[in-house]
Amino acid sequence: MPRQLIIEADGGSRGNPGIAAGGAVVIDGESQQVLATVGVYVGVATNNVAEYNGLLAGLIRAYEIDPGALVHVRMDSKLVVEQMSGRWKIKHPDMAHLAAQAREVIGNKAVTYEWVPRLQNALADAAANKSMDLRESFQA
Repeated sequence: MPRQLIIEADGGSRGNPGIAAGGAVVIDGESQQVLATVGVYVGVATNNVAEYNGLLAGLIRAYEIDPGALVHVRMDSKLVVEQMSGRWKIKHPDMAHLAAQAREVIGNKAVTYEWVPRLQNALADAAANKSMDLRESFQA
């Protein structure tokens, strides 16, 4: 049975647009242990672009940890969850480009998406905020 990895991803923008970053944590599905934390500094962007950057960083890191993993994504962005699930269209060019990058990282693997309340996404939110504070990307 393939290993399950859970990605909790988030993005934030101080101003919309404003200083923006995405954040993600990769969690082992069995032990619930945090395996990696990633922050990706975006510069000046909208919140939604930052959310997509958090997702993309989480996907890349998860597949670095285990290329054959079953991946489940949890996000508090209803927009990104619905767009990546194929239920809503992606009209914004920057978001469409980031979604295409995410699909390229995923390839032919199955990824599931789940919307969660903001309070259940605190680790990813903290990673995004740390990246905004530092004004640089990081991995831990």
